Amino acid sequence: MSEAYEGELKSWQAAVDKTLAKRSERKASFATISGLPVQRLYLPAEGGAEYVEKLGFPGRYPYTRGVQPTMYRGQFWTMRQYAGFASAKESNQRYRYLLQAGQTGLSVAFDLPTQIGYDADHEMARGEVGKVGVSISSLRDMEILFDQIPLDKVSTSMTINAPAGILLAMYIAVAERQGVTPDKLRGTIQNDILKEYSSRGTYIYPPKPSMGIITNIFAYCAKEVPQWNTISISGYHIREAGSTAVQEVAFTLANGLAYVKAAVEAGLDVDVFGPRLSFFFNAHSDFLEEVAKYRAARRLWAKLIRERFGAKDPKSLMVRFHTQTAGCSLTAQQPINNVMRVAYQAMSAVLGGTQSLHTNSMDEALSLPTTEAVTTALRTQQVIAYETGVTDTVDPLAGSYYVEKLTDQIEEQALAYIKQIDEMGGAPEAIERGFVQKEIQEAAYAYQKAVETGERVVVGVNKFTSQEQFKGNLLRVDPKVRDEQCAALARLRAERDNAAVASGLAGLKKAAQDGENLMPHFLGCVRAYATLGEICDTLRGVYGEYRAPRTI
Repeated sequence: MSEAYEGELKSWQAAVDKTLAKRSERKASFATISGLPVQRLYLPAEGGAEYVEKLGFPGRYPYTRGVQPTMYRGQFWTMRQYAGFASAKESNQRYRYLLQAGQTGLSVAFDLPTQIGYDADHEMARGEVGKVGVSISSLRDMEILFDQIPLDKVSTSMTINAPAGILLAMYIAVAERQGVTPDKLRGTIQNDILKEYSSRGTYIYPPKPSMGIITNIFAYCAKEVPQWNTISISGYHIREAGSTAVQEVAFTLANGLAYVKAAVEAGLDVDVFGPRLSFFFNAHSDFLEEVAKYRAARRLWAKLIRERFGAKDPKSLMVRFHTQTAGCSLTAQQPINNVMRVAYQAMSAVLGGTQSLHTNSMDEALSLPTTEAVTTALRTQQVIAYETGVTDTVDPLAGSYYVEKLTDQIEEQALAYIKQIDEMGGAPEAIERGFVQKEIQEAAYAYQKAVETGERVVVGVNKFTSQEQFKGNLLRVDPKVRDEQCAALARLRAERDNAAVASGLAGLKKAAQDGENLMPHFLGCVRAYATLGEICDTLRGVYGEYRAPRTI
C-alpha cells in the first residue's frame, strides 16, 4: 500500500468519524436481503496509488465518488417534487399534500409571466397565467403560497432566473412575517441567466446588468442569508434543448466559471460565495452514461475551481447538485411507459450521487401532473431509497471498467469544449457569438434524425407502437385563474400605501443607475407590496430588454 493511498484512506476515515459525531448513519448495520454485510465503501484490492490520484475518496478532492464521506448511509437525498400551477392557493394545497406524502423539500414552478417579470394583468400574460406554474405578482401571492408551511423547517427551491432576486426578497419577507430570520432560511434560487440566453429564453435584461444582479445576490446572501444556495447552475435546460451529456457538463461548468469570474472581479472572495453555489443536472435515458456524467462533472469542477481561482475551502470545490428526470424523454404515446423511464433515470441520479431529486410524472407529456401521477413519481424515489439497497454503500458502480472509461471520456471531452469557450473569451462571449446555441442545435438535430430513421428506438413511438389512447384523468387549469388574479391585483393596488411603493421604486431606480447592490431595494419594494411587474419595469427603464440575435 502506497503512502499516498494510506494517507488519503486515513483522512477519509477521519472525515467519516467527524460526520458520524454530528449525525449517525441511518442504521446500526447494513446488509443485503440475504443477510450479506454491506461495507460503507469498497476499494480496489490493488493499484492504490493510481486510485488515489484518479478517484480519491468520497467527501475528498476531487469528489469523483461523492461530496459526502458517508453519502446516503447518513441520509437520503432531498426528495423535492417540482410543483406549481394556477393560483397560489391551489399550489399551496399541492405543496402541503406532497409534504404529508413524505416529500422532504419544496420546489416551486412559476408560470411564464412570472418568469419574465410580468404581472398577471399585463397584456403579455394573457393565456399564460397559471398554466406552467404558479402565478406570483406580489408579496401577497407569496404569503398565500407558503401559508401554514414553516419556512424554518423546510428547504425551498425556486426555479426563477431573471427576477430571481425579487422572488428571493418576497420569500425573505414571508419568512419575516412568520417570525423566521433570514439566517434560518434554507433553499435555492436558480438564478442562472446564461443558460436562458442559450437554451431556454426567459431572460429580461441584457447579459451585463443581469450578471451584475447575480453578483449582488451572491454578496447579499453571503452576509444575510448564509444557508441559501444563491445559484443553481443549470445543465438541465441545456440537455432539454437537445445537447449531449458531454455538452451538458461542458456548457454548465463554463457558465459556472463565468459566474465565479464575475463575482471575483466584483471583489468577492471565492471561498465566501463558492460554498453556496449549486448545480442542476438532467437525468436522461442512457443509464450508465448518466452515472458517469455526474462523476465527471464533480471531478472536473473541483480541478477547475481550484486551479483557476485558488479556492481553498473544500465546499467551494464541490458540485452539490439537484437532478430532474428528463422531461424531453417523456412520450404522449403509451404514457404509462414513462413510469419505467423515470424510475431508471432516477436510479442513475442516485447511483451518480445526487443531493436532491425530482421525478417527473407519467402524464407530463400531456398536461401538468395530476395528484395521482405525482404521488407515483414521489413513491418511485421512496422505493429506490428504501427498497433497492443501492443507498447502503457509497458509489457502488465505482471500479466498473465501463463506468470509469465513460467518466474519463466525458471529463476529457467536456474540458476540450471549455478550452474552446475560453479561447472565445468565456461563456457569455461564446453565447453572444451563437457557438453554444449552434452546438446544441446540431446535437438535437442528430438525435431527432436518429429517432426518425429508427436508429435510436423510443418504445411506443417508433417501435412497439399502439393506437390505444390514454384514458386517465388530466389536470386542466381553469382559464378563470387570470380573472381572479387580475381582481386580486386591483384590490392590492387600491389597499396598499402607493406613496411607499413609489418611493421604493424610485430608490430602486437610482440604485440601479448608481450600481448599488439591489437586494435591499428589492426587499423594500416587496415589503411595500410593489408588484413583480412594477419592479421589473423599473429595471427595464434602466437596463433595457435583451433581444436575441437572429440566426439561421
